[in-house]
Amino acid sequence: MKKQIHGGDVYRYKDALDFSSNMNPLGTPESVIRAAGESMEKICNYPDIQQEELIRGLSAYEQVPAEWIICGNGAAEVIFTLVHAVKPKNALLLAPTFAEYEQALEAENCSLQFHMLKEEQGFLPDESLLDQITEELDMLFLCSPNNPTGVLIPPVLMDRILEKCTETGTLLVIDECFQDFIPKPESYTRKGDLENHPNLFLLKAFTKRYAMAGIRLGYGLTSDRELMERMHRSVQPWNVSIPAQAAGVAALKETEYLEEGRQIVFREQVFLKEGLKTLGFRVYDSSANYILFRGPKGLVEKAWKSGILIRDCSNYRGLEEGYYRVAVRTHELNEKLLEALAD
Repeated sequence: MKKQIHGGDVYRYKDALDFSSNMNPLGTPESVIRAAGESMEKICNYPDIQQEELIRGLSAYEQVPAEWIICGNGAAEVIFTLVHAVKPKNALLLAPTFAEYEQALEAENCSLQFHMLKEEQGFLPDESLLDQITEELDMLFLCSPNNPTGVLIPPVLMDRILEKCTETGTLLVIDECFQDFIPKPESYTRKGDLENHPNLFLLKAFTKRYAMAGIRLGYGLTSDRELMERMHRSVQPWNVSIPAQAAGVAALKETEYLEEGRQIVFREQVFLKEGLKTLGFRVYDSSANYILFRGPKGLVEKAWKSGILIRDCSNYRGLEEGYYRVAVRTHELNEKLLEALAD
């Protein structure tokens, strides 16, 4: 049986009000659902192996050349494909952070070291991370804002990390999947560094931005053509289905929807943080569309009695029982969450 290490387990927690996974609070756009449904008339065919329309749309959306883009069955597949193509011997991870980096690296028998994030420093990486970037290091995975803490890596520190990785020949992988829900993503994205830094790889996904986790669609950006070629040789053919490609093309046109979802997150993040603090929880300073907080043990089970599903973060490396993560949703739903936790 596949071990559940993520949120969103609505199959075991049926009819739950799900705060354990963090999507756009507006839900999936109707145009995306319609495009995926209408594409089912074509499923007698193979998907477009070149993903031509989707790649063209992403190129325009991200303002990068089409040849810098690789798509996958969710960002998770892109992570596994990247690691399989690189076959690193030594890699560095933050802790806590998203579990798939470690899973993908362990699958390739890669030796791991960790930069442990400290609660007293707000789970922010410090400059000692630079000392761990050496010529022996093949890959460094960073998530900004980090999952589950929601902490953004300051641009000045990221500049130094990129510079050090360039000096040591280390492939720097930055997961930017949650930057869609921060106030000024243009100040944090490293897309502008791609052209002059072939050792830089960016991870992106449709999952959270358009609330379409079930369709599985993610992508990566790099200017390293040799790496891109190795990744294309490593991934299975037709890895992005016809419905996923159609949904992605439709989603990229939803500019008003995306901005409306962002504004809801900005307002409700403040409301939810204050509400959690009022209930006596220790709340950490997340910049993302989810909030990490600390409370009593057994809170997941207690919340579930009220039909609320929250994320138990005790299986993140570096955290323990009593750490929880909740998504920022609409005001009405956030009120229900706070009422359930108060009970």
